[in-house]
Amino acid sequence: MKLQGKIALITGASRGIGRGIAEVFAEEGADVAVNYVASGEAAEQVAGWVRSQGRRAVAAHADVADRAQVEAMFERVWKELGPADILVNNAGIETIVPFLELTDEQWTRLTDVNLRGEWLCSQVFCRRVVAEGRKAVIVNVGSVQAGKVLPGRTHYAPTKLGLEALTRNMSAEMTPLGIRVNCIHPGLFDTDMTAWVMKRPDLLPGILAQISMGRPGEPRECGTVAAFLASDEASYVTGQSFYVDGGWVGK
Repeated sequence: MKLQGKIALITGASRGIGRGIAEVFAEEGADVAVNYVASGEAAEQVAGWVRSQGRRAVAAHADVADRAQVEAMFERVWKELGPADILVNNAGIETIVPFLELTDEQWTRLTDVNLRGEWLCSQVFCRRVVAEGRKAVIVNVGSVQAGKVLPGRTHYAPTKLGLEALTRNMSAEMTPLGIRVNCIHPGLFDTDMTAWVMKRPDLLPGILAQISMGRPGEPRECGTVAAFLASDEASYVTGQSFYVDGGWVGK
């Protein structure tokens, strides 16, 4: 059990890749704080599943782009589970908007959640960990679109590529203080967010043809990579970004 005795806070963990990461972490021995912003019922279901594995869990509400809510979330996790050892910045949103039609509001909200949110949660987390004199791990979750161009994502893709720079720079400052920071870029995974793609027989085969493995990933396949990076097995890995995409970018 790679994460035995660890406490992890996973943002956006009520569904999709976040849920897959939460499930794998619980199986690997971690107690899990399941962050959500909209679906409290779904988050409670994930927390219940974690508890069914003999681990502790709490469903923690917070909009990751709001500092007051993020501070309150961390305070609750520290109080109910204890000081977290692992932060997984998974929360994110995606919209598809042609460049010429993109509005200020669409740009701002998406970048606030996808990039500022990961910085904000990381800063709040790191300040606590450093003040307590402990070691910890951060795993940022980006997207294959950091390295692949897809139409309508001129606001989305920059946030994911930006996470690589955020990861490297946070790592440079935080690793000497005992906090490793890495990033994973998922490709096409079978989740609620991609359900519209999975239901398009005119679209899906063309995408799968670009993926070396010829299939979408399952959320738990992202969870196993995150668990490795969060574990002591990756003790000499920091500041890196890994594509978990079945060979989409490389093909």
